[in-house]
Amino acid sequence: MTQANAKVTKLNRVERNAWTKQKIFDAATKVVGKHGYAEASVARITEQAGVAQGTFYNHFENRQELLDQLLPKIGLDMVGFIRARTGTADAARQEIERFSAFFDFIREVPEFLRILNEAEFFAPIGYQKHLDNISVAYVRILRRARLAGAIEDYSDEEFEAIVHMLMGARGYLSRRYSYSEGGVTAVPDHVISAYRKLMTRGLFSSPGDQETP
Repeated sequence: MTQANAKVTKLNRVERNAWTKQKIFDAATKVVGKHGYAEASVARITEQAGVAQGTFYNHFENRQELLDQLLPKIGLDMVGFIRARTGTADAARQEIERFSAFFDFIREVPEFLRILNEAEFFAPIGYQKHLDNISVAYVRILRRARLAGAIEDYSDEEFEAIVHMLMGARGYLSRRYSYSEGGVTAVPDHVISAYRKLMTRGLFSSPGDQETP
């Protein structure tokens, strides 16, 4: 018996179920990341996970239920990953750290971008849930910064719009600078420095007419 199997045998039923479900999520991440949603069959996922197909149906009603849960699960893992790498500096510095940590995350989970991009069509429920989860968490962060006086003159509605701008920027930048045929690489330093300047200085030197669209 291997050390890993010995640990599993010591788990209680609830823990064992959670461990098995996580194995299926991990396998689905690999399979969808490599083959896409359309080719992510239950047979392929369970083979990757090393579990029986019957075990799969102990945790998910069907294939679509797993696919709809996959992106939100990865998204919440991403939030935890980024939170662990965000310090207690001022709000602007924390935002730059969150930005940088996102690119560290996609190096850890290179399948993320394909799973995200295809989800809108193959797992729309999961896609919307992921967007809602990230948006709510991000708006909450900006509200705290506003309460602390680090951000002024933004409404909650404007925060939501800004969050989607920042989320979109991460997606486009990862496609441009991180993903290639050779895998996922570290984002260039000038991307981080550009984001830092944008967050701390703004883009234009003169604010102009604040009320003009």
